[in-house]
Amino acid sequence: MPMTKLEEFLNLNGVPHQVIPHPLAFTATSVAGAAHIPGKAMAKTVVIDLDGQHVLAVLPAHRKVDLERLRLATDSYHADLAQEWEFVRDFPGCEPGAMPPFGNLFGLPVYVEPHLAADAEIAFNAGTHTEVVRMAYKDFERLVRPTVVEM
Repeated sequence: MPMTKLEEFLNLNGVPHQVIPHPLAFTATSVAGAAHIPGKAMAKTVVIDLDGQHVLAVLPAHRKVDLERLRLATDSYHADLAQEWEFVRDFPGCEPGAMPPFGNLFGLPVYVEPHLAADAEIAFNAGTHTEVVRMAYKDFERLVRPTVVEM
């Protein structure tokens, strides 16, 4: 079952979405394969430390965050990958490493890569390592209000 907070939020906002169960998988590319979603269409959520504040970077599963590019795009002094032990408690109801890209549900800014923003749909972990949510990108954008940046 997807993270309750996410499911309630999507339902409360009348967002059509599909929950796709899949075999246990931990990396974004393996989740994409298990859920039969192309890697470029599967979004991964990465927690970044930008000047001492956690933010979510959302990019296609097959890509890596270019921290320097993100740092420059956000006019930050410091950008680094956050360690799981630093943020695991910030995502209640989520399995470690399976947080959805809804920073607004956790009080975190969200930065999304332009290739994902150009797609009609977005798919992402549903808070578990066995489910993906797929929905229209325009609904994701309306609800999350991410900043689109090259990373």
